[in-house]
Amino acid sequence: MRFLFYFTFLLTFGASAQQLKKQPTLDYYLPQNLTYNKNIPTPKSIFHFELGEMHTDHTQLAYYMEEVAKASDRIAIETTGYTFENRPLQLLTISSPKNLARIKEINVQHLENLTANKNKEAVSDMPIVVYLGYSIHGNESSGSGAAIALAYYLAACESPELEKTLENTIILLDPCFNPDGIQRFSTWVNSNKSTNLVTDPNDREFNEGWPRGRFNHYLFDMNRDWLPVQLPESQARIKTFTKWMPNVLCDFHEMGTNSTYFFQPGEPSRTNPLTPELNQKLTLKIAGYHAKALDKIGSSYFIEENYDDFYYGKGSSYPDINGAIGILFEQASSRGHAQESANGIITFPFTIRNQFTTSLSTLQATSEMRTELLKYQSDFYRNSRSESKKSKVKGYVFGDEKDATRVNELAKILSQHKIEMVELKEDIIVNNKKFTKNLSYIIPVEQQNTRLINAIFDKQTKFKDSLFYDISAWSFDLAFNVNFESVTSLSQAGVKYEPNLKKGIVTTKSDIGYLIEWTDHKSPKLLYQLLSKGLRVKTSKHPFLHSGKTFSYGSLFLAVQNQEMNSEEIYDYLNEIITEYPFDITAVETGFTQGINLGNPNFETLSLPKVAMLVGSGVDPADAGEIWHMFDQKAAMPLTKIDIDQLQRINLNKYTTLILVNGNYSILSPATIIKIEQWVQNGGTLIGYQDAIKWLTESKLIELNFKKNKGDAENISFEQIANSRGAQLISGAIFETKLDLSHPINFGMPRNKLPIFRNTSIMIEPNKNSYNNPIQYTNNPLLSGYISKTNSELLKETVPFQSIKKGDGKILIFTDNTNFRAFWLGTEKLFWNAIFFSKLM
Repeated sequence: MRFLFYFTFLLTFGASAQQLKKQPTLDYYLPQNLTYNKNIPTPKSIFHFELGEMHTDHTQLAYYMEEVAKASDRIAIETTGYTFENRPLQLLTISSPKNLARIKEINVQHLENLTANKNKEAVSDMPIVVYLGYSIHGNESSGSGAAIALAYYLAACESPELEKTLENTIILLDPCFNPDGIQRFSTWVNSNKSTNLVTDPNDREFNEGWPRGRFNHYLFDMNRDWLPVQLPESQARIKTFTKWMPNVLCDFHEMGTNSTYFFQPGEPSRTNPLTPELNQKLTLKIAGYHAKALDKIGSSYFIEENYDDFYYGKGSSYPDINGAIGILFEQASSRGHAQESANGIITFPFTIRNQFTTSLSTLQATSEMRTELLKYQSDFYRNSRSESKKSKVKGYVFGDEKDATRVNELAKILSQHKIEMVELKEDIIVNNKKFTKNLSYIIPVEQQNTRLINAIFDKQTKFKDSLFYDISAWSFDLAFNVNFESVTSLSQAGVKYEPNLKKGIVTTKSDIGYLIEWTDHKSPKLLYQLLSKGLRVKTSKHPFLHSGKTFSYGSLFLAVQNQEMNSEEIYDYLNEIITEYPFDITAVETGFTQGINLGNPNFETLSLPKVAMLVGSGVDPADAGEIWHMFDQKAAMPLTKIDIDQLQRINLNKYTTLILVNGNYSILSPATIIKIEQWVQNGGTLIGYQDAIKWLTESKLIELNFKKNKGDAENISFEQIANSRGAQLISGAIFETKLDLSHPINFGMPRNKLPIFRNTSIMIEPNKNSYNNPIQYTNNPLLSGYISKTNSELLKETVPFQSIKKGDGKILIFTDNTNFRAFWLGTEKLFWNAIFFSKLM
């Protein structure tokens, strides 16, 4: 029977007009009848306003943490990294002065507990490690508000109970996981705040402009990046996590204004089966402490509904596969200073107080459950090692013969999670797949993080539940499209992995030209460098041989003659830039290559792309951010971001390519639609993703035939409607496609089968001409994740890509996100092919 806490105290939410004028002081948050050290600065002494009266921006928050740390011998502060906007990522280590004096020793002892077989008595004198992280979504700022109150309380409170807790606990306090986002959000709400607070939800204060403060600089939802670790903020978090391996990690969020307060455990049927059952029991036991603390202040709450612990890339689930207890907190959001809700007026101070209260209850729970939680962590890793020793599988080997970047980027992620890898002694073949010594690694199963390894490469197709809060599949070997096999022997295991990416060379100087393979993930970046330098580059529409080496579809040829640079300048420039790439540039001594010669018309001259992307109202910020990040950080290419409201006034003729990511484009006027159509007919390339396809179809810019799930619900009660509809969503699964490698959209792809991530129900019938279906789902496409039986049947043999000719231009559409969360490197090449090779399609 489901165990559900749900209490309703509506009066605690309500705030009268008179109460709104009276700003709570610091006493509103703090435990009463205690003494506080007057040498510790209060928030008001630094901000010149009461906590919760305004939204603190990150500069204020960071300064306060520095000042508190200076004044307290209980706090050590460090900067663990910087955001894209160069804001510091702070970490406060809080404990007793005695513990801080020997913090390195405690750290070592704590890590030793992971590998030791210790009973409760053996860990009875060890401190527990608790990681408290706040506001990973920048517009969920009650978390960072609570962090301010907590820092003050832990530094200033002089109660014997707290001193005992500090003796038993190492607290890792991250006051703001997302500095860039909270800066954006605080600016918005403070700029739109009235002196006499307006609580109407329709007010501008509560309705942020695009892209909102939820995201980081490049508009990523960073609470999905704990496994992929693609962002500097995530890399700093994971470095802290793996340095300490905390026993408990708490992740403080906000949810809809009309809700109450949630803390885990979440939906029991949606817990990942790789998570130990005891993990959820301990989470439930800790929940009792939160319930008691919230009861004391009269706040409403619930558990075991809406949220789950399935995807290990979230802050509350990543700890669960790392021997810790991850706990999600969700506070109904004021989204400003005070807002009307179904439960009365929710004020910003009220939301801070709830988050602060559960921060304290977490510390109470972990202190009192210290030996139990330390023993759980020790047992987790002891059982993990025991399982790995019994396994017939001794390791996993992964690699790619032609793409060092994808292989090394995957290895880099694993290394950040402290997963051990070794190089191959020599080339091997496993299950008819070749793994070369210099482009492959083995992951031994018998190591501390064997359960995390299983989670990263896990493939599930059967589930207890059909609803998911996030994605249902993320297998990294499929995401990176690398060869991946299990091995039953480590006889070919060589030296320990060290990040040492090979630097490319120019084989020699040529007066004829240079060849560059299009197979490496970084090839598009190099191509743009060459084109932006004014060099003429061609691509091959057919494979050919040079000196016994095969150059496949899409290979680049840079002729030396008739360039603006002379042969010496070209050679010097190539030598200057190639060292940042892991592949070589091959000089040719003759154009008489086998297959097609280098002067063959099947070499097409490429143009420098000038790319724009629509952003703004209706556009999916995360999808737009992924492309912006890819252009800027991965390819060092300029991308013009055009606000959708400005499009009618923009001269599109400046651009070769216009990108429409997933979004609602119905705001565009008929005149703008005509403008886009004329631009395409004059030679432009429009690339549309997911829901943009619907708009393109409705606007008569393209014609496609769709397969649709009728959504008939038989034997479904009214109560089951939401679950029935949710079960028909494809919220994130991986499917197999077959490729026509000769088509330009697939140039550079290593194999004729490609795993594709799909989180949409848009299904397109194949074109009647088979050559117009260069990417097509197979007849049994599901590789990992959840899909309903109805959708599974519909998806078979549909197409995720189409190229539609329109006048002299092209409209290219993708039903699936080729650039998902910046780590789906296996399909990113499809996107770059659309950018560089659209004229060939």
